Amino acid sequence: MPAAEHSLQERLEVAEWKQREGSLLRCNRPGDCPDSCLALAQPLNWLFSPDAPITPSEQVNQTKTPKSAAVLGQTTIPRGSGPYSVGCTDLMSQYTNKSTFLRLYYPSTDAGHPDTIWIPNKEYFFGLSKSTATHWFVGKIMSLFFGSLTIPASWNSPVRTDEKPLIIFSHGLGGFRTIYSAIGIELASHGFIVAAVEHRDGSASATYYFNDQAAAEEGNKSWLYFKPLEQGEEEKQLRNAQVRQRAKECSQALDVILSGKPVKNVLDLEFDMQPLKDSIDRNKIAVIGHSFGGATVIQALNDDRRFRCGIALDAWMLPLDDDVYSNFSQPLFFINSEHFQYPDNIIKMKKCYLPGKERKMITIRGSVHLNFADFTFTAHKISEYILTLKGEIDSNVVIGLSNKASLAFLQKHLGLQKDFDKWDCLVEGEDDHLIPGTNIVTTHQDVTLHNSTGIEKQNLD
Repeated sequence: MPAAEHSLQERLEVAEWKQREGSLLRCNRPGDCPDSCLALAQPLNWLFSPDAPITPSEQVNQTKTPKSAAVLGQTTIPRGSGPYSVGCTDLMSQYTNKSTFLRLYYPSTDAGHPDTIWIPNKEYFFGLSKSTATHWFVGKIMSLFFGSLTIPASWNSPVRTDEKPLIIFSHGLGGFRTIYSAIGIELASHGFIVAAVEHRDGSASATYYFNDQAAAEEGNKSWLYFKPLEQGEEEKQLRNAQVRQRAKECSQALDVILSGKPVKNVLDLEFDMQPLKDSIDRNKIAVIGHSFGGATVIQALNDDRRFRCGIALDAWMLPLDDDVYSNFSQPLFFINSEHFQYPDNIIKMKKCYLPGKERKMITIRGSVHLNFADFTFTAHKISEYILTLKGEIDSNVVIGLSNKASLAFLQKHLGLQKDFDKWDCLVEGEDDHLIPGTNIVTTHQDVTLHNSTGIEKQNLD
């Protein structure tokens, strides 16, 4: 595994806390990366030599579910439950490694287009192998079984032209733009455009760009892989620099999407981007992210007031400077898993709770950190528990609660004329599967975590 998302001091604190509590967390704690799909690679290895050149992957048949998936007994990524069909496309804005790279989910007219490939290039599996420091055999195995898996979203189908709110989504450490499709598809099915950023800061397992038009025409991709901590490198310093860049990339994605100028997609896909751009309600924009992406949400709210509100899914708080916690006024919603959070992280979340600022928090009982990523739906029945891809609660219940609570929060703070307020109770943690606030006991601060509406008096030590 790469260095985890926690400093040595934090790992020691977590280990001490676990010993004191006499329990073992179900997440990948010290020594394991908690984000996205990194854990999936742990017991496997792959067929590529890590030093061998990688050629661009060939297009696969997008209309069939691969036999390998059926053999492994994989479950499918759920279809959206909303009234709209969902389309999907990719956008790369320029010919440099500073370009914006997005996967877009949107309400679609669904005109008979094929389903979308989930992970479209085998180099992403190579990146997972590199980022987890495992034997090179793992990526090929993963590529064989997951490389042609599709998601229930129509590739390059036309966008519906009615006005829609916009969500910018930020992936976790070791993730990339495609692996939160269950969230993107659900929100799009309820009328949102979701732009999932692929970060260029070294926190993605892999990402690519084209040096120039000739390279794009030839399919000559330049790949960037996960940047591990170097010997003697201070983790907080690296992660803080990364979270700042990530927030800028979220704002840059907004600039590209909201620009009045036509967008040139260097991927040269058969998709007209202008109707999508024209259908966005510029006053209804939010940011959502998972883990490292949760920290990115907070940094983005601090840096860019165009984001009206934010939702942090199982946020990892270490990358943020202390002054950021109290420096933004937009509403923020923490949705946590039961088995990932730990005292120091919750204490940092508490610092966001100040008078006059709306903050909400819920914890999903029996859930684990990776319940928010797609691998919880695609993994083999045996490996899903070994790798902590699932908790004691069904993955569909977890993502359903998270998505419904998110929709209710977004309706309130984006001013949507929908019926999502029927799930307002979930935002308050009122469900048998939810804990209002947190399950983690902290001794340094006392605060009402689950009922901060910007009116209540907070008690912060």
